[in-house]
Amino acid sequence: MVFDLVVKNGMIVDGTGLPRYRGDVGIKDGKIAEIGRIASAAKETLDAEGHVVTPGFVDGHTHMDAQIFWDPIGTSSCFQGVTSVVMGNCGFTLAPCRESEADLVIRNLERAEDISRAAMKAGIKWRWETFPEFLDVLDSLPKGINYAGYMGHCALRTYVMGQRAFTDQATEDDIRAMVHHTKESIAAGAHGFSTTRSASHMTSDDKPVASRLATWEEFETLVKAMGAGMVEVAGEPRGAEGDKARQYYEGLSKLAIESGRPITFGLFSRRTNPGSWRTTFDIIERTAQKGGRMFAQVHSRALNVLLSFETQLPFDKWDMWRDMRKLPLGEQKQWLLDADKRRRLVEIASRPYEGPLVRGAEARPPEWDWIFALTDMKGPHKSMAELARQRNTHPVDLMIDMALERDMKFFMIQPIANEDQAEALELMKHPRSVVTFSDSGAHVSQIMDSSLQTHLLSHWVREKQAFTLEEAVKMITCDSATQFGFHDRGLLREGMAADIVVFDPATVGPRMPEVVCDLPAGAKRLRQKADGMRATIVNGQVLLRDNEPTGALPGKLVRKGARY
Repeated sequence: MVFDLVVKNGMIVDGTGLPRYRGDVGIKDGKIAEIGRIASAAKETLDAEGHVVTPGFVDGHTHMDAQIFWDPIGTSSCFQGVTSVVMGNCGFTLAPCRESEADLVIRNLERAEDISRAAMKAGIKWRWETFPEFLDVLDSLPKGINYAGYMGHCALRTYVMGQRAFTDQATEDDIRAMVHHTKESIAAGAHGFSTTRSASHMTSDDKPVASRLATWEEFETLVKAMGAGMVEVAGEPRGAEGDKARQYYEGLSKLAIESGRPITFGLFSRRTNPGSWRTTFDIIERTAQKGGRMFAQVHSRALNVLLSFETQLPFDKWDMWRDMRKLPLGEQKQWLLDADKRRRLVEIASRPYEGPLVRGAEARPPEWDWIFALTDMKGPHKSMAELARQRNTHPVDLMIDMALERDMKFFMIQPIANEDQAEALELMKHPRSVVTFSDSGAHVSQIMDSSLQTHLLSHWVREKQAFTLEEAVKMITCDSATQFGFHDRGLLREGMAADIVVFDPATVGPRMPEVVCDLPAGAKRLRQKADGMRATIVNGQVLLRDNEPTGALPGKLVRKGARY
């Protein structure tokens, strides 16, 4: 046999958790054809000496539904070794939707997921109405990585109900129509159904997004009508609400048991109520004992809002700051260099916050003991309060000084969940959790969690030695692929899809994020690459070599239930 590609001389970490071994991987027609010591000819050879060879990483929680139209290779996820993603989470999709009503879908997305309205209008060419038609369009698009997608409750509601979706409960006729479109979407290969009940998800005019108007009965009816596929829920209440949270997760448990649908949701620790997540895992465990399936999506670090003069600050809507932040970055710098203006800005930023409630990943009012200077990726990062005490200055003055010292390119991190890393580690180690939840494609100027996989490998494996490399690779390959139903991916096995990552375990890790203006209409976003990445292979073709695109676009749309 002449192989299309042979990856030679690497240490194979196959995704099972078993010990690594030295070997070659031969690829033919997009599949792994042979693993061992390969002497046969190959059209292309990739030398993996000094590197590990693993399955491609799987991310079950992204929002690339809009991004796929202007960024076929799937940045920044692809830079971190991700080869397959699930998009359409939290009820936010672009279908079903008539082109004439696209603004209804955009209204759901623009604030709740921080995706630029201008970018969506400029970058998306509408060629569908129903969700099956949307899948056909996705199938036709050039793709660097593999995509699966939920059908989202917000889009479904606005498609059936129009503007009423933001104000009314659904009628019996509305629900019948939604049931029809749900079944139609699942039959066409939707990965499942997603919804949000989260109070964090608001429109730009401070109204709940469409699915938050749905009754529990509406949600339950749609889930029970599916017949196949997964259910993803962005839910409330948070664990701090005690009995209410317990009742909510008990309701999900009952639904998982009665419907037969796997139900998944994000689960984080919070410093305001440490350990509350343990009750949720107890409910998940009881669900499994009764024949239902639920699992939690957890993160490999704190859920950090990124703050900077290039993106967002807590003071963007405060007096005087509001005027300055509308200016180009160079002019903002001049304001900060003006002693009188700077004095007034610091004084205003030092006042107690009296504005509206902050939602989602928007910058919170500052608690300087819980805002940290991101001067490198490794850490530990010192709080701005601690650094200000060391310099005998005010944290706002310090923020301005550190920004000016770096020509305004200075990041701070503001954790909003998983603040306690000991609890984050517990969450990752729980057998009913899966490490995912990058939110890639969303919160494009607010967070940068596409690197959660390389953070796991650099921080928790190499630095903390909390996991072996084999354990960590299994978590982000086989475990994720299995939980999210990618049954031909996530392992290095003959006959499996040839999604492969080659990296140096001694140097792998996320680089510092950067701000770029490469979205349609010139909109800005955060982007992040990684060190130590030798190659990323998707369906047998090298997508990235030394983390630079090769020009190949071998990705596929993965339809639930289809065989590839």
